[in-house]
Amino acid sequence: MKNINTTGLLETHAAVLLFGLAGLFGKYLDLPAWTIVLGRTGFATAALGMVMVVAGPGKMPRDAKTILLFALLGALLAVHWIFFFLAIQVSTVAVGLLAFSTFPVFITCIEPWWFKEKRRAFDGITALLVMVGVCIMVYPSPFGGQIFSGVAWGILSGFTFAILSLLNRKWVREHPPVVIAFYQNGFAFLLLMPMLAGFHGHLGAGQWAMLAFLGVVCTALSHALFIRGLTFIRAQLASVIACLEPVYGIVFAYLLLDETPSPPTLAGGTVILITTIAAMSRRTTV
Repeated sequence: MKNINTTGLLETHAAVLLFGLAGLFGKYLDLPAWTIVLGRTGFATAALGMVMVVAGPGKMPRDAKTILLFALLGALLAVHWIFFFLAIQVSTVAVGLLAFSTFPVFITCIEPWWFKEKRRAFDGITALLVMVGVCIMVYPSPFGGQIFSGVAWGILSGFTFAILSLLNRKWVREHPPVVIAFYQNGFAFLLLMPMLAGFHGHLGAGQWAMLAFLGVVCTALSHALFIRGLTFIRAQLASVIACLEPVYGIVFAYLLLDETPSPPTLAGGTVILITTIAAMSRRTTV
């Protein structure tokens, strides 16, 4: 039997916990979604750059093709996070996170074809159960309006994250995780910079501090941990673990924002949690 590397599981779980905390900044920061992402990626790039200076850059991309590929990853990252914060801003932290958690379905469909791997029925069942959990949480809400918009933006966020995860898996073995995270955040920041020309708002000291925390802790650290985790485990397993993000996020939202989850939310979250634990247990023995 083949055991999953414990380091990869722990690092992926730590990253997902920080991902869940990051969702709250969509409510804390009264700013356009793209502005939050711009600040997030800017601080993350600076933090990752300092790490590379201290620890050594490792293998850096040198050819134009690789740099263009990293630019593509950066664009996907920017779009993913804009969709993510839009979902939370137009609805709630729970709705945004839960809609985003549909991304394992996309990975399950794409990964075997992309990497020429065997399709497993259990992966499909896992993805289906995750979808059931999400449906339980959002079904009682009326069609249209804030909930519908939040779900729509969240699903788009999940789709772009699925593509990003698979591309990271493809290239993560060729470059250190910190280099990948640095280039992705750096290109995302550069691509969003021109939009500042149309921004006429004002950021206070508190908003700068929150953006710094979001960028350094909830982005630089969590992003590097998640990418590094992909060196030890398949993207499918990482995606299932990431389904805990709404659970962490809902707990944080309850404690810090006083957002009380409804009974359907708790029921759906339980389905996701049980599915994640079952998937992890099965994969440690397969």
